[in-house]
Amino acid sequence: MSHSPAPLTPASKPSSPQEVSVIAEKKEFDLNDPALYLNRELSWMEFNDRVLSQAADQRLPLLERVKFLAIYGSNMDEFFMKRIGGLKQQVAAGIQDVTVDGRTPRQQIEACCQAMIDQSARREQTLKELLKALTKAGIEIVTCSELVRSEQEAMRSYFYDNLFPLITPQSVDPAHPFPFISNLSLNLFVKLRYPGDKEVSLARVKVPVGAGAGRFQRIGQQGHRYVLLEEVVEQNLDLLFPGMEIIGCELFRVTRNANTSKDEEHADDLLELIETTLQHRRVAPIVRLQVTPNVAPENRGRLAAELGLNEERDVFVSEGMLGLRDLWELHRLEFPALKDVPHHPVDHPLLTKERSIFHSIRDHREILLQHPYESFSSSVERFLHEAASDPKVRCIKMTLYRTDPNSGIINYLIRAARNGKQVAVVVELKASFDEQANVKLATRMEEAGIHVTYGVVGLKTHAKMILVIREDYKGLRRYVHIGTGNYHPVTARLYCDLGLLIYDKDVGRDATELFNYLTTGFTPKRNYTCLLPAPKILKKVLLDKIEREIAAHADNTPGRIVFKMNALEDVQIVRALYRASQAGVNVDLLIRDSCRIRPGIADLSENIRVVSIVGRFLEHARLYYFRHGDEEELLIGSADAMKRNLEYRVEALIPVSSPQLRQQLLDMMEMQLNDRVNGWQMQADGRYQLHQPRPRKGVAGSQEQQITLAEKRVHEVQRLRKRKARQA
Repeated sequence: MSHSPAPLTPASKPSSPQEVSVIAEKKEFDLNDPALYLNRELSWMEFNDRVLSQAADQRLPLLERVKFLAIYGSNMDEFFMKRIGGLKQQVAAGIQDVTVDGRTPRQQIEACCQAMIDQSARREQTLKELLKALTKAGIEIVTCSELVRSEQEAMRSYFYDNLFPLITPQSVDPAHPFPFISNLSLNLFVKLRYPGDKEVSLARVKVPVGAGAGRFQRIGQQGHRYVLLEEVVEQNLDLLFPGMEIIGCELFRVTRNANTSKDEEHADDLLELIETTLQHRRVAPIVRLQVTPNVAPENRGRLAAELGLNEERDVFVSEGMLGLRDLWELHRLEFPALKDVPHHPVDHPLLTKERSIFHSIRDHREILLQHPYESFSSSVERFLHEAASDPKVRCIKMTLYRTDPNSGIINYLIRAARNGKQVAVVVELKASFDEQANVKLATRMEEAGIHVTYGVVGLKTHAKMILVIREDYKGLRRYVHIGTGNYHPVTARLYCDLGLLIYDKDVGRDATELFNYLTTGFTPKRNYTCLLPAPKILKKVLLDKIEREIAAHADNTPGRIVFKMNALEDVQIVRALYRASQAGVNVDLLIRDSCRIRPGIADLSENIRVVSIVGRFLEHARLYYFRHGDEEELLIGSADAMKRNLEYRVEALIPVSSPQLRQQLLDMMEMQLNDRVNGWQMQADGRYQLHQPRPRKGVAGSQEQQITLAEKRVHEVQRLRKRKARQA
């Protein structure tokens, strides 16, 4: 029996239907009107609400729903750490500037916190439903009070041997000030006293999640029954405070500001600057306190005061489990029937194992890679692997934003350096939450003799590019990989990304220019034939192309624009798209999360459609498609249409020259625009509706269709090769 997903409760209320109606009644629009723009933060909250809807969707396998609730919690943690943290810094600095949608930093914080509160009932109900369903499936989460005596004794023995040594209880009194509370930690606020004494003492106990202990503690060796770690600690407080009477115990969790960037302009040593920033982040101000409903009002107030928070604005009461990101532990359990059928990427059919990858690229000149449907390891990693070992390769240059420290990528680069090749890597040290890993990787590569640089002062290096220079039979030749995703083998199996392997003289020359800019920081006039880099060129080109479609649109040369990206935030791009819609150009937008534009308003955006795909894989690719009549152009690369990407980052887009590959990408976007399983369409008020929800049985979403198409491409090439072999 199939079920429809739970009804969508919008995460935020950016506009009431009446307000949208007032906008729609206008015949002339001032494109500076704040009412025409959605708030970036609230739009992101809508995205996370769609993630929550996946957790409530009974069409999904049970542990996949648990996974989405873990993602929802992790997303919310990072949102408070970065976005709310940044807004609070603006408030503290007295900044009153309003966004394009007319909100001050304080108003944005209040609206986002209200949106989170609005989501809380559905979040807690979803958790209850999942726990109930898990019990039926044989995965039971129980309380310590539900354990029989023998189980309680076994758990106490386990606590004493394995958890007790990890815990350091801290008292709170005049001789012991309130202790430092680490980011995202679970803590017990304990009230206790000596027997017969009226004076109450206070203590803090940090729950050792991650310090050798999982959040879900298994009961016995048979079956799958678990109790939460904080309950185990609470039940054994008498071992931590021997001879004391435990009066009360309450759970709380804190989130600290991670937006602690320093002034790079005046930094003498960027590596030292990042290391200092990481140290500051550990002690950064707290931006959120989460408590359970049983926390007494006086203790809630005391905790808020001790942590420097406003009790009304910064304290959130959550029923159920604090720290939903720990649900990942349950998803890792081996219950294949409760998960999606494992996906195994296919090898790209044009990259045969029998031939050098450089020969294959040279023959086809442009090879499109679609991850995770096509293997990252047998394409991009192989590209680096062969480059490291090929005696004809002279030089490798690469940008590195995020990667897996345990992947082969770093080893291939080190091997190349040890094989006498010139290796230059531009490492982005400021990649959010990966700074520490990147510092270690940079140091490791420098010690191996790799030329490591950190990009251009004041700009993040977000471009995804590899340049390999090889001594071919006709002299030096340049081979380039340009992608939309990070060089990260783990996320390449989870994120939908694109890449191009290119053998082209002009592209190779452009890539050389960009790397010279990144490694020197010098900005003389640089000429690019194909590549469109930010911040100098890209934004102007995108705006010019939109204006070109506006001017060229006519009945006999109808215009169309299709953008696919993570976020659409840049106000100038949004205004240009509004003008394109008013001119009659059809504008289709595949935007995963934040989107400022309002679709479907008569005489303004009636030709604009916004669709968000939330499915098994994370949509991460960036494409820009322009067409009028028979003239078309499609660009792929690293840049979202956000002000920070277009003006404050080094990004790169490249045109797809092959008509066949352009059609393949356009077909993919059409598939997503019409996805009847995972497609959500935005309404004019900023809310999203599931695109004609249907049972999953017999109906494939766009991602499932892409899996099938990738396998079909392999079979078609294999059949073609067999036919040629027979003819030969």
